[in-house]
Amino acid sequence: MQRRRLLRAAAAAPLAAATPFAAMPALAQDSRARTLRMVPQANLTSLDPIWTTAGVTENHGWTIFDTLYGLTDDLQVRPQMAEGHQVSDDRRTWTIRLREGLRFHDGEPVLARDCAASLARWVRRDTFGQSLGAVAEGFEAADDRTIRIRLKSPFPLLLEALAKPFANAAFIMPERIARTDPFQQVTEMVGSGPYRFLANEYISGSRVVYARHDRYVPRQEAPSRTAGGKQANFDRIEWTIIPDSATAAAALQSGEVDWWEQVNADLIPALRRSRGITVEIANTLGYIGFCRFNMLHPPFDNPAIRRALLHAIDQEDYVRAVTGNDAEAWKTCHSMWPCGTPYGTTTGSEALAGPRDPARARRLLQEAGYKGERVVIINPTDFPTIGPFGQITADVLRRCGMNVDLQEMDWGSLVQRRVSREPVDKGGWSIFHTWWPGISIINPAVNAPIRGMGERGWFGWYSNPRVEELNAAWLVAETEADQKRIAEQIQQESWQNVPFLPLGQFFIRTAHRGLAGVLKGTSPYPWGVRRA
Repeated sequence: MQRRRLLRAAAAAPLAAATPFAAMPALAQDSRARTLRMVPQANLTSLDPIWTTAGVTENHGWTIFDTLYGLTDDLQVRPQMAEGHQVSDDRRTWTIRLREGLRFHDGEPVLARDCAASLARWVRRDTFGQSLGAVAEGFEAADDRTIRIRLKSPFPLLLEALAKPFANAAFIMPERIARTDPFQQVTEMVGSGPYRFLANEYISGSRVVYARHDRYVPRQEAPSRTAGGKQANFDRIEWTIIPDSATAAAALQSGEVDWWEQVNADLIPALRRSRGITVEIANTLGYIGFCRFNMLHPPFDNPAIRRALLHAIDQEDYVRAVTGNDAEAWKTCHSMWPCGTPYGTTTGSEALAGPRDPARARRLLQEAGYKGERVVIINPTDFPTIGPFGQITADVLRRCGMNVDLQEMDWGSLVQRRVSREPVDKGGWSIFHTWWPGISIINPAVNAPIRGMGERGWFGWYSNPRVEELNAAWLVAETEADQKRIAEQIQQESWQNVPFLPLGQFFIRTAHRGLAGVLKGTSPYPWGVRRA
């Protein structure tokens, strides 16, 4: 592709020459040393991390909000805003005690009623949260520092739900904000985390700015993923939006930015040759590529049409395209679950794992009743680890005889458009592509794409009552063997109804210079990061 050739050419040139930044005056050096400048994965257009699952919004959420419980590197739940909890003998009432000294960015104390309202909003949007919400009778404030959660029946994974460290985390907001309809975006960003959002300096498409929350009281434990002491070591964090990868690399080389969240594969060799730059894989479970269907409208409201495409796609094409053929950075994964995790088996994957056969896919599409309906693929031009997916799928579907309309746009516009439930002739869509961190789809409770929640579920609105029954059984299963058996049943059901096409597993490198304390995880967590 022309764009990729251009990026390779840019990587071969002296990258520092491409930087648009001017050298800083000496008077600015102290301020610069106290500022962490980062290039995020994409432009931040949606600010509400409960309303959307977009990764850049999730990262924004972790910068300014906090959660009652956190998750460590070894996936252990630990109190975060919470001091501790108690459970009644019948396991139907949980009381969670807040630790002292918690304050929102507007100076108001964090109270139990803020937490109760935040949880009540969260359980209506998040996949894991909706499972909790189905058995919750209420979220209440027993007193200013005590949250009471009343359940209709025991929910053994309650703390795991409150501690989930990825999309739609259970962030705590002031009550007045948390009362917002969960299907409407909140516009006021007031959290209680280590940094506060500077709304007056936010320019979508250009920059996002955060300042240290001076009244934040970190825990005393060492930081680990989303748990422990979240020390803010910088006065300011500035996200600089740089859609062009070569320009981002040049800015990192010249020292105008400190951190590039997701490095384009073509530029890794040049960055590795640059003195002082660390290039590493932060997320060791990797990412899973997804081709997601809109299942409300033809043609993909028909499971047989979705199933036919399993015979046509080649995962290797997708993962090679986004990793620059780096053999260490990808692998095929013929599973509905992340490979390398307890449920990541290939059971039932014959259609995906067998020889690629577009002719057979074309025949199956005809037998399924495909009538030439227009397939609108919305695809980002400014997201190097997603954009190639849409171009490959468009080519595959055309070879299968489908009427494809590839509509390319920036990621922010795609995130806004994918909420539309309209048919394609009224501005809707048929397919979009994305990836999910492996940890965020590791089991039935958190795997939003595989859940069959219909119009209450993730974009695409896949409905499958059988999957929901199996998910409910998994949540109360008493043994790991039972859980694994149920997860395998969900996979078998998913191969038949195909809520998405799994596109393989790959690893995205991050790059930074002059920094220490960068934590492992799926997000660029800002706490603990300091000048080396």
